[in-house]
Amino acid sequence: MKWARLTLLATLLLAMAALTVGAWAWQAWDRLTAPITAEGESVVIEIPRGASFRQVVERLERETAFEDGLALRLYARYTGDDARMQAGEYALEPGMNVLDALERFARGEVIQYRITVVEGLTFRQMRRLIEAHPVLEQTLKGLDDEAVMAELGKPDRHPEGWFYPSTYTFPRGTTDRDLLARAMRRMERRLEEEWAARADGLPLETPYEALILASIIERETGRDGERAKVAGVFTRRLEKGMRLQTDPTVIYGMGEAYDGRIRSADLRRDTPYNTYTRHGLPPTPIAMPGSASIRAAVNPADHDYLYFVSRGDGSHQFSRTLAEHNRAVRRYILGEGE
Repeated sequence: MKWARLTLLATLLLAMAALTVGAWAWQAWDRLTAPITAEGESVVIEIPRGASFRQVVERLERETAFEDGLALRLYARYTGDDARMQAGEYALEPGMNVLDALERFARGEVIQYRITVVEGLTFRQMRRLIEAHPVLEQTLKGLDDEAVMAELGKPDRHPEGWFYPSTYTFPRGTTDRDLLARAMRRMERRLEEEWAARADGLPLETPYEALILASIIERETGRDGERAKVAGVFTRRLEKGMRLQTDPTVIYGMGEAYDGRIRSADLRRDTPYNTYTRHGLPPTPIAMPGSASIRAAVNPADHDYLYFVSRGDGSHQFSRTLAEHNRAVRRYILGEGE
């Protein structure tokens, strides 16, 4: 009789414990699946490198509405998510629960920032853009261009033209060096691809010469439909031994002295970049060309135009002879009509 009573008591105690644990588990699940941010509110959580899962849970309890760290630690231990966390900065949007956050931490879906480098920028302008970004870590500030290229493993390379213009996304913790290295690798790949698909018989001997010509095309026109045509003019001129006579190279050679205007004296003043006083290509690119300009440089349009002039609306008037060109200049530049 005594053993029967003890057995009954033990059974009752176990049942009560099971009910208690079950009730706790039910309530814990409710807390794990309840929204942890207020309606319309996003929360940013940063997981430092080397942080323990307990530290992450404590941060969640401190910075969100979540309140059951024990339940989350038990759940993550069971699923293995506590060992799959990745360091970084995470955005928790309205309506997310702590399990959604845990899944995001495990997948490494960190906040991505962005910077847009447009076609035609110079390296100096790109550096200013990078230095002004509020998230990029600045490790190259104060270094001259040669030192920057040495940091990128190209100490003997002039930086102009070697960084691909595009929109780049990156997480917090990315350095200016990381971004420049990425843009340089992308330009190297793109130039290699376009050079491999180049037309036959070009007056260009190396991919670098193609990059130089592409940078001039980029600065001359922003219209995709004109790039190959502009490239054709420069190609014909190079083939005939004519000077390129392109204003963007003169402007680049003027450097900080350029105030928005080119005067006759500027066209006569000899610099390594003045294509009015010197034959052939300038010694380096003058800007960062995009894919369309690189493609045009190595696949120019086949025509017999030797001149072009801006119409003032972003397009250009192309001419075969100097007489035609002079008439176009009088019409579009001097405003003398037909």
